[in-house]
Amino acid sequence: MSFDPSLPFPKAQCTSFRPCFLVPCYNHGAQFAAALPALLSFHYHIFVSDDFSATETREILREIAARYPGQITLLHHTVNQGKGGAVITAMREAGKRHFTHAIQLDADGQHDLAYLPSLLAAAIENPTALVSGHPIYDTSVPRSRFYARYLTHSFVWLETLSFKIKDSMCGFRVYPVASTLELLDRCRIGTRMDFDVEIMVRLFWGGVPVHFIPVKVVYPENNCSHFHLLHDNLRIFWMHTRLSCMLPFHLFKSLVRRLRCASSGNL
Repeated sequence: MSFDPSLPFPKAQCTSFRPCFLVPCYNHGAQFAAALPALLSFHYHIFVSDDFSATETREILREIAARYPGQITLLHHTVNQGKGGAVITAMREAGKRHFTHAIQLDADGQHDLAYLPSLLAAAIENPTALVSGHPIYDTSVPRSRFYARYLTHSFVWLETLSFKIKDSMCGFRVYPVASTLELLDRCRIGTRMDFDVEIMVRLFWGGVPVHFIPVKVVYPENNCSHFHLLHDNLRIFWMHTRLSCMLPFHLFKSLVRRLRCASSGNL
């Protein structure tokens, strides 16, 4: 991750916008430690959700949390639940502590924090929206991953009947905590690599606006990916199947809402 501390960035100075960082981590302790100085410079609380990492990563995370007890909260899973499960655990903790927005980023160093001020500015301007990065890739991106994203984009455009969602797979985003928790309490969301896509589609269905900011995404050399080619692709395929089957029901609910608004003079 690269970050220029001389750049201006929004600070959490008002009670109406209380952001925190939300970092799911599975065996990326060294990478998270390298990114920590940049994260600390924002002076936002950091929730690190350890998804049952190996001993080495657990020790690194414990040492970091002990060093910054007032700024870092370390959450542990005793069973690996997947990236989505780690995000959900941290999101619920953020809600309990009355944070209004959760900034999700991966622990493996893919996301360039120099773009974070732009995401935050968009979230401040659109506090009810889900603000997400729209990836700009360099030559480090695996070609198979690059082209596979466009297959998912096509499914998402079908499921939403809209081109407003420019990218549903980027894990660099700012969630409005209240509406996200309301959705998580109401729906069962996939907890692994299907999470980022499904929660964005369902929030969009629920009327949450989406905004996208171009961000640079790199695949660090010798980075360990936790994407399982067979299992995760099957999960993503099943997720798209479920969402596509639910589309008629969603369209009916949207029509009912519009008719109610029209009858009350609010349309």
